[in-house]
Amino acid sequence: MLTVRPLEKLGTAIEVPGDKSCSHRAAILAGLADGVSEVKGFLPSEDCLCTLKAMMQLGVQVEEVNSTCWGPIDLRITGTNMKLTAPTGDLDCGNSGTGMRLLAGVLAAQGFESRLIGDDSLQSRPMGRVTVPLESMGAKFESEGEKPGCAPLRISGGSLKSIRYEMPVASAQVKSSILLAGLFAEGETTVVQPAVTRDHTERMFADFGIECKVDGNSISVKGGQSPQAADLQVPGDFSSAAFWLVAAAAHPGSELRINTVGLNPTRTALMTVLERMGAQFEIEELGSNGGEPIGNILVKGKGLKGTEILEEEVPNLIDEVPILAIAAALAEGTTTIRNAEELRVKETDRIMAVVDNLKRIGVSVEEFQDGMVIEGGNPLKGAEIESYGDHRIAMAFAIAGLFLSEGEIDIQNSKCIATSYPGFRDALNTMRTGGEVKIL
Repeated sequence: MLTVRPLEKLGTAIEVPGDKSCSHRAAILAGLADGVSEVKGFLPSEDCLCTLKAMMQLGVQVEEVNSTCWGPIDLRITGTNMKLTAPTGDLDCGNSGTGMRLLAGVLAAQGFESRLIGDDSLQSRPMGRVTVPLESMGAKFESEGEKPGCAPLRISGGSLKSIRYEMPVASAQVKSSILLAGLFAEGETTVVQPAVTRDHTERMFADFGIECKVDGNSISVKGGQSPQAADLQVPGDFSSAAFWLVAAAAHPGSELRINTVGLNPTRTALMTVLERMGAQFEIEELGSNGGEPIGNILVKGKGLKGTEILEEEVPNLIDEVPILAIAAALAEGTTTIRNAEELRVKETDRIMAVVDNLKRIGVSVEEFQDGMVIEGGNPLKGAEIESYGDHRIAMAFAIAGLFLSEGEIDIQNSKCIATSYPGFRDALNTMRTGGEVKIL
């Protein structure tokens, strides 16, 4: 259990751990590459370590070069030149939907049988959105889950053919899975997105020497390309920074600097929304690492006002909705979040989880199938919070605990935070007392 009390004084500066999305992709592409790749700043969260271990089970050699107490680690990864070997057991993805879906794309092309498993939460999440297009490329999937279309997934891979696939739902995970499979397929594989999604895969392809054509919402990759070893620096995770951005933005008079964080434009929609709500940002650009723009963010807290989240903002804001809901609870007026039904099938039903816990701390909120309407500006009260085993729910309501008018917040099942941000608890304790948080 994690207990959170109101802040005494907000911290002045923080460094966040490595980007989770980039770490997953670095483990996979370096593992497929020809040669030895140096990956600095890899996030040692449970999710990313599951993907790394899975690649090791498939024949990839990994050496840990440097590590910290709870921050990023440096790795030396010897790739297989696209020649993976059959694992001796199941590949456990833990709680990671990203890991399972991306690995499914790679395993779809292998001439051996494999089996992807995960924890109870992951095995309740729909996998048909990746298995359907991968089966149309020639792979065979057998869903062994209690729910139709869910993991465990038994995969019989082999020779793949290229496809042109129009995604019914905007998803960077689905797009990336198909593009990874496309590296092994004959011809050119094209994915058409209904809306722009995170482009970490396309950017990292370039670092590993893979040609990828982007034409609006259409992304194409030719099969037969072998990634070449590369040296990467994983940027700070914007989704981890999001919790501190909201904490500072909702605290009038505060100034918080978040250092060396990734500023990929497909990730920073939260800043656009917070600016609309009244927050002020100053960006110091620091160039790019691994194809990802990075910089320092200075956020100045103001009194926030409610807003309406635009439909086109949702795909690149989807992971930040729980913490955005906390910003809405602290803002004056009404905030509307709709067109976000995808949240129903994340680590938990995040719409239900957010609404339930907002009501527990005294927030007036109305739930819809695709989102919620939040009436903000009223005092928050202490309560027992149910994380539902979801790391982003736990961390979002930990930030709410900094702004209580009375009592404290007790977050049940807070161990789930380690799936994405192992050092969050230590960072929270330092931040709430006015300290400066560095990666140890």
